Amino acid sequence: MKAVILVGGQGTRLRPLTLNIGKAMVPVVNKPFLEHMLYYLKGYAVDDIVLALHYRPSQVEAHFGAGGRLGIKLSYVVEENPLGTAGAVKNSEQYLGETFFVLNGDIFTDLDLGAMIAFHGERKAKVTIALTPVADPTMYGVVETDEGGRIGRFVEKPSRDQVTSNMINAGIYILEPEVLNSIPAQTHFTFEYNLFPMLLEMGQPLYGYATHDYWIDIGNPEKYLRLNHDLLLGRCGRGFSYTAEASSIHSTAQIRGPVVIGKDANIGADVVLQGPTVIGPGCKIGEGTVVEGAVLWSAVRIGRRAMLQNCIIADNCSIGDEGYIGSGSVLGADVTVARGGRLEPGTKVWPGTEVESEILGKRG
Repeated sequence: MKAVILVGGQGTRLRPLTLNIGKAMVPVVNKPFLEHMLYYLKGYAVDDIVLALHYRPSQVEAHFGAGGRLGIKLSYVVEENPLGTAGAVKNSEQYLGETFFVLNGDIFTDLDLGAMIAFHGERKAKVTIALTPVADPTMYGVVETDEGGRIGRFVEKPSRDQVTSNMINAGIYILEPEVLNSIPAQTHFTFEYNLFPMLLEMGQPLYGYATHDYWIDIGNPEKYLRLNHDLLLGRCGRGFSYTAEASSIHSTAQIRGPVVIGKDANIGADVVLQGPTVIGPGCKIGEGTVVEGAVLWSAVRIGRRAMLQNCIIADNCSIGDEGYIGSGSVLGADVTVARGGRLEPGTKVWPGTEVESEILGKRG
């Protein structure tokens, strides 16, 4: 079966992490986020996949190629100008001649795609939208259905007094190919605001498939960090190996799992790694440093007796001796923090910044 993954966005809410890298390539437990999505689809025999790209497309294509390494077929469609969610799928029409899935490129889920496609077929739907419950639906698109799942109304990002359901559009769809005829070519057109309401007015059979499976979007650093933690803690039903590949770990280091350590990392004497923590490939952590709940990307260098708590550190950063990175802080690539430098909780630091030894607050 086929699928389109919408990976064209700039990931602005994930900045500063996405200033040097596309959202699809942001590492999650030391693998690009998109790679997790591709393996997920392959597990349901969805192995002919179109990637709808716009921002930094060469990074994705260079890493994944034609998909042979993953045992799938990948096609690439690059938008010169952003076309919106539905417009991007219309732009991929040449590859789509049968029932197909569409997935937003920032969604991680364990939703049962086999059960969803069966639901779609039983109801002879033109469109089936996966629905998931959230505590606060005002940031999403609320979908109202009858008892059989047929959709009666959409309310995009409702105010609190408009909320009639906590079931939201989960960003996973099944479409019949003829639906593409209702999308204008080379026009900015969205599923949420344009196509779905229009099909509903036309009386087309649109259904909502409700699920309570694990679901999260990685739209901001807080959720990105939570996904890494959830995966390590087994909260979403996917297993991981926690072995370190060809890494050097001092005999006095304390690793209190779950912790993932990437290839060629160097963990010094008396280091404490408190899970859930991810150490990327090529990282070097100095003597006596404590890392709690952090996600380190590749080639991060941490000095001696530093403290990192529930933070995200992008590629090639350097933290000096006795440095402190507070909870919720996010460092873009190539940031340098001087000896004794302190980043207060929630600080964001843009790529290439040099932080001196004084305290840097949230506006960093």
